[in-house]
Order: sequence, then structure tokens, then C-alpha cells
Amino acid sequence: MAAMDIERGLSTAEVEERIAAGKINRNMELKTKSVKELIIENLCALFNLINVILAFLVILTGSFKNLTFLFVVFLNTAIGVIQSMRSKKMVDKLTLLTSKKAIAVRDGAEVELDLDQIVLDDIIRLGRGDQIPADAVVVSGEALVNESLLTGESDLIKKQPGSELMSGSFIDSGLLRARVIHVGADNYVAKINNEAKYVKKVNSEIMNALNAIVRFASIIMIPLGLALFSSSVSELWDAAGTPGDSALSWCFSELLAGRVPSSALLSTVGALLGMIPQGLVLLTSSVLAIATVRLARRKVLAQQLYCIETLARVDVLCLDKTGTITSGRMEVEGTYPLPVEGMGAGESDAAVPVDTTVLDFALANVARATSADANETCQALLNYYADRPVEVSEPLSVIPFSSSKKWSGASFAQGSYVMGAAQFVLSERAFSQVENRVAELADTCRVLVVARVDGFTPDGDMVGEAEPVGFVTIRDEIRTSAAETIGYFNEQGVTLNVISGDDPRTVSSIARVVGVPGADAYVDATTLDTPAKLDAAVDRYHVFGRVTPQQKRELVQALKRREHTVAMTGDGVNDVLALKEADCSVAMAAGSDAARNVAEIVLVDNDFASMPAVVAEGRRSINNLQRSASLFLTKTLFSMGLAALCIALPPYPFEPIQMTLINFFCIGAPGFVLGLEPNNARVKGSFLTNVLKRALPASIAVIMAAALDIFVARVFGFSQLTLSTMCLLTSCAASVSLIWRISQPLTPLRVVLFVFVVAGILVGVIGFPKLLSIANLSMGQMVILAVIVVITCSVFFKLATMMDSLKPRRRHAATGFGRGVRVRLGRGGGKVSSTGSTAERFAKRVAADMAQRRESRTVREAEARALEGVAQAQPKKKKGSGAKRSRVTKSAQGIKVSMPSKKKK
Repeated sequence: MAAMDIERGLSTAEVEERIAAGKINRNMELKTKSVKELIIENLCALFNLINVILAFLVILTGSFKNLTFLFVVFLNTAIGVIQSMRSKKMVDKLTLLTSKKAIAVRDGAEVELDLDQIVLDDIIRLGRGDQIPADAVVVSGEALVNESLLTGESDLIKKQPGSELMSGSFIDSGLLRARVIHVGADNYVAKINNEAKYVKKVNSEIMNALNAIVRFASIIMIPLGLALFSSSVSELWDAAGTPGDSALSWCFSELLAGRVPSSALLSTVGALLGMIPQGLVLLTSSVLAIATVRLARRKVLAQQLYCIETLARVDVLCLDKTGTITSGRMEVEGTYPLPVEGMGAGESDAAVPVDTTVLDFALANVARATSADANETCQALLNYYADRPVEVSEPLSVIPFSSSKKWSGASFAQGSYVMGAAQFVLSERAFSQVENRVAELADTCRVLVVARVDGFTPDGDMVGEAEPVGFVTIRDEIRTSAAETIGYFNEQGVTLNVISGDDPRTVSSIARVVGVPGADAYVDATTLDTPAKLDAAVDRYHVFGRVTPQQKRELVQALKRREHTVAMTGDGVNDVLALKEADCSVAMAAGSDAARNVAEIVLVDNDFASMPAVVAEGRRSINNLQRSASLFLTKTLFSMGLAALCIALPPYPFEPIQMTLINFFCIGAPGFVLGLEPNNARVKGSFLTNVLKRALPASIAVIMAAALDIFVARVFGFSQLTLSTMCLLTSCAASVSLIWRISQPLTPLRVVLFVFVVAGILVGVIGFPKLLSIANLSMGQMVILAVIVVITCSVFFKLATMMDSLKPRRRHAATGFGRGVRVRLGRGGGKVSSTGSTAERFAKRVAADMAQRRESRTVREAEARALEGVAQAQPKKKKGSGAKRSRVTKSAQGIKVSMPSKKKK
């Protein structure tokens, strides 16, 4: 555009022409899902589909009392919808807090526009604090621009006519006009967002385990259900006198006549319902939903239920420097006075108060004199001297900061002083005298020199040669809680990586201050110009500087390929790709809209110190769910086994209403109480493996008891009602035994829970026999039942003891710089290997468990050899330090492991 066009801007006709051509700045920000999408997402689940089909079959029988299981389905869906809508509401509210207006020049006048009203070639006016709404090129004026949300670099970038402005960045100081060159999807920030729009799979071990159980149940229940229904129909056909050609043709004729074989259908539905861990799905949703409410009170928004669990399992945490470790503001690190000619170091000019150094006087007063257009450096100085007793002097003349001069200054009655970059303020002779000191200070901070001059010309140039009086170092303001929070993750064995777009030396110095291990070794990501170099750097470094958004994502991918569970924190558009790629992503509420929308956890108060609370909630949820899930999985396993048994020995002994009694008193109530207890123990082992070790003994005991009940019923000719009652009571006995075992050590709450369970079962069986289809047992039947109960409980406790004796393999990972070294202590000897693939680990785990049982006599020798191997694999450990063993004790929350403390390096 010509100069006259810059002042006039676009005409109305030109604007309309561009709107008609679609050259408008459409809002391309990531949006939260709609209410309709959230409801459909929670309704359309395999779990719900299975239950709806079973409900339809129950309705066909007319036994509506057996539809009570739908209440669990409704609650689980409602919890999911409510939590999703709550997160959406919070994120939408945070999005509205940012500015959504821009000033454009049209028809020679300035007008205020919404961002989506900007068109291509619009002339926009931008001043201090404005966010750039679209990619543009500067046509007049100049300014310093903060691009940290886009690039991660905290340094301000000078923009002058011809310079390009990236959408999403901010004007730090100055005033300019710019012509819009990209709109909508063509903007830089929109391109980053578009790359982040793919749907990320939630990496949750609990969710994966639940889905695996439901999928397995849905597959196995089809053949089992058909076979069980066919077997039950055959028995009804025999009871009816075998009319027709076959049981199948008789069943079809009955259905066509409007007579549904209700008993066969109900027994089949009862068996299939037992195979679905309904309560476990509901318990998981409830426990995690309660955890999100607790976190909300701590100003932490969990946008997905399962992200709490994922963060508790994280073993690598990638931190973005700006906004996470640092606040995004600048602060004065220190002041370093130099000897002034004619005076000693620290002494003052004759006109400067005796209790104030020349350096402090100059810094405080120059900052105050130029505060009208204070940039971040000036603001840091104002904050530093706000509570320091430095005399305020009225300026005689002020030279504002200029990006071309790289310094600012002011004249006072006490003298004239300038402040800026040493290379621009000092002469070559003067700079050579302090160059080494500047380089020394610049290793960790931004260095400004303060010098005394004779005065200033009318054009704002210095008069005379600048004489340095000292230095001031400026650095990113480190959050007060950063060191403590990073110390917490160090204690938990989490590997910390700092990934930033800033200068690697600056990033390294800040990482050292807050205690990141290995912070002295850093790498400039601009040198990682091939995938192989970047992949190798993951194993060698913990501090990465000058990292692009794409490289951040590739670093996270490299860590995940090494089978790490990776969390990523960030607040800018430059972090979005990595946030989407990480197993668990954490964003600051004050960051960009895109970062908040893609993150699973949002720190509403922008405080990184909230992270340990999220980990604690995750641990409580996982550990308690592992205990409670064994109750639910017991029902699933014994239902499958019992269904297979009853194909040969029909009918299935349970009705759906009887399963409701077991679900509530033996599973639901104790599961929910145990699932909400305090528990901050570290998460150990696989969720599914830990649950199966507790559930298998009870399941086997119930199946064995049912087999004995069926055998006795056939031998003595007991009725179907009597058999159903005996199976119900023996199953309750095994479940009560399991509750007793997982409640150890007992607490007052657990004692009350145990009494409640036993009393509830007795009240249900004695008080509501008709509702629960309970038979009135004779004395002989009660004696037989008592014998079977004793056998069932004995078998359960014996199997449970055997399961507990299978010690899990112990790992000692020399995690140094990424790839883990695993030391397994098997009964056949210690073995050092890499982590391997999932299939390899599973196969080796099975082999190790078998070896432990065959060669129990050599366990002590194996432990000694493994501890020696670990010492060799960790060369950094000081000689002479004895091998410390972990101490295992019982606590009210379960098993407490006291690990030996690690000495700080």
C-alpha cells in the first residue's frame, strides 16, 4: 500500500469485496466439545449397549423387579456427562477472560472490531499489551514483541517497518501499524492448532483394564449365553414332556404363541449380568469424579477423569520453562557496583546520599524516570527498588529506551546516567576492561551496564565517554514454589526434563537453581537437525533450549517409544503439539486458549505447586481402586466359570435379583467405602495383575462351592429354589472372606463396614425371602450348607496365601539419562536387561513367576547377586556406602514401603 493508504486503510467497498471472497479472519481456535457431543460420547459406550440389550431381554419376561441393574448404568453415564460439562464450562469461562477486540483503520478512521471481522490487507493499530490478532507486516512505527507463547523465547523481538508479526504474540512496548497478510486458517497460530486437532488416546491403565474386561466379557458372553440359554431351554423341554421335534423348534413355537421361557431367559440374563463389572465401572467413575472435585477446591481443573491416574503413574515430567518454572515476568537477580574513579567500591558521589551506592541511585532513578513506557526490564527494576530506601530525584531530562540505541538514560542534579547493553553503552576501550565480568554474569542472566556520562544532546545522544559504575543482572522470575515442587518429583523418582524455546544457557541456569538433576548438561536444539540426533539427545540431556514446537512433540514421542509415561506442562501455543502428544498434559490458566483446550489438567491459579496434590489424588484413587476392584472382578470371574459349568449342569442357579444382593452388600458398599479411604502410597505394579491376584482365589472358591451345591442338590434331589439359596449363601461367604482379607489391617471404619456387610446379608436373606427367592431350608440342608461354607472359606484363604507368596519381581532402574536398565531378582538368579517390548515383558514375567516357584531355595543368593549388580550399574554411587534395603510394614492404608533416602548430589 502507498503511504496515503496506510492512513486511510481499506474502504467499505474493499472490505465487502474481501468478505465476499472469504478473506476474513475466521475464529480458528480450538473449541471445546458441544453439550450434544459430550452426551453422545458418554451414552454410546459398549458397556451401555450390553446393559440395554440385557434389559430388553428382562422386559420380555415381564419380571420388572430384575431391572434394578439399570440404575448403575444411569449413574455411571450421569457422572461422565456431568464431569465433562463441568470441565467444558470452566474452560469456556477461562477463554472469555482474554481480549477479543482489535483496532483497525478503515475509511481514514480507527474502528474497534471483533477478531473475526478483520479482513485481508486491513491496517491494524497495535500498542503496548495488545495481542496480535492475525499475521501481519509492520508498515509504520516500531515495537518490542513478546513471542514467548509461540516460540518459548522470553527475549523481546524488535519489529520495525517490513518485519512480520505472528498472530498470538504480544506487543511489549512501542506503537505501530501493520497490514494483515494472513487470515483464518492461514495464520501461524491456526496452523499450530490444526496440527493439534487429532484425537489423543487417553493412556490410562485403569481405563485400559476396564475396557479389556468389558471387551472380553462381551466376547465370551455371546457363546456362553447362547449355550446356557440352549441348555436351560432343553431342560424346560424335558420338563414339558419333549413335545415337538426338538427343544429349539419347541422354543420357537412357544415364542410365536406369546409364551416366553421366562425362567431360562432370566437365568441366562443373571449369568450374563454377573460377567459385566457394572459396579467397578461406576466405582471408578465415582472415585475419579470425587478426586476432580477435591482438586477443584485446590484450583486444579481435571478435564478428563482418567488423567489423574495417568499423572500418578508418570515417570518422566517435561517442563516448559516460561510460565511453569518461571512466572513469565522478569526480576532483578543482583546488582554489582564497580569502583568509581576517585572513590572506593561502594562509595558514593558527593551529591548522592552517603548510605546509597552510585549504582543503586542511578538504577532506581533512571527506572522511575522512564516508567511512563516501562518495558519488562524497567518494571523489574521498579519492583526491586519499591521497598528499598533510595532517594527519589527529580529528572532534569529523560531519554526513553530505544531499540536502536539499546539504552535509556536520565539527567539529575546528582549527574547523568545511562543503562543498557554494555556493547552499545561503552566505548571499545571501556568495554574491553569489563568484558570478562560481563561474560561471567551473562552465563546465567541478562546483563545491563550502568554508566555515568556528562549529559545528553538535544537529539538524545550521550555527551562524553560513558564511565561504568556497575552492573545489574535480570533474569526470569522463578516461582517461589518451583524448587519445592521439583524436589518432590525428584523424591518420587520422576525424571525431569526442561524443554524451552529460550537460550539453553539461560534454561540450564534456571534449572540448576530449582534443583533439576543433570541441569549442567544442556543442548541447543538447533543442532539437532536430524531425527537420529534428536532421538540420541533424549538419552543424554535433561535440558533442551531453542526447541521448536515440532521438536517438543518429537522429544515426547521419543520418550514414549522408550516406554516412559510422559507428562508435559506448558502454557503457550508453542507447547500445544507436545501437550497433545504427552500421556498427561498440564496447562496454566493464564496461558493460551489452545493450550488450555488441549490439556487434560488446567492449573487455574497458575501455580505449579498444585501438581503434588494431583499426584496424591491419583495415588489414593489407584491404590484404593485396586483393593475394591478385586471384589467386582471376583463376581465377573465366578460368573463366567459358573456359566460354563451350568452349560453341562443346568440351570444357572442365580436370578438377577439375587445378584443385586451380592452386588450391593458383598461388592458395591464395601467397594465404595474402601475406594474413598486416604492412601498416599506409591503406585506399584500393574493394575490388572494386582487385582487378579486378589480376585482369583475368591472366584475359584465360589465356583468350587457352586459345583458342590449342584452335586449335593442332584444327589439329594433338592429343588431349584433350594439350590439357588445354597449358591447365594456360599457365594456370600466367600465374598465376606475376601472383604475380611483386603480390610487388613483393621481400622474402626473397616470393622464397621464388615459388620454392616454381614448384617445386611442376614437381613436380606431372613427378612425378604420372597423378594430374593430364598428357600426355607431344613435342618439337614443347613448342616450341608454349613459344611460347604467351611470348605469354601478354607479353600479361599489357602489360595490367597499362595497368591501372596508369589513375590513380584523387583526392579532397580539405572535411569541415568532415559533408557532404563532392569534388574530382576528371580529365584534362578538376578538378570539385567533392557525394558523390552510389551510381549517380551509379559513372557518373561510368566517365566520368572514359574522360576520363583521351582527354585525357592536360592532366593537369598539371588538377592545378594542382584544388589551387587545394581551397585555396578550405578557407578556414580560413592564407594563404601552399604546397600540399604527397603523396609516393609503394615499400615491402615495397606502396605507401607520405607525406601532408603538418596543422597543429594
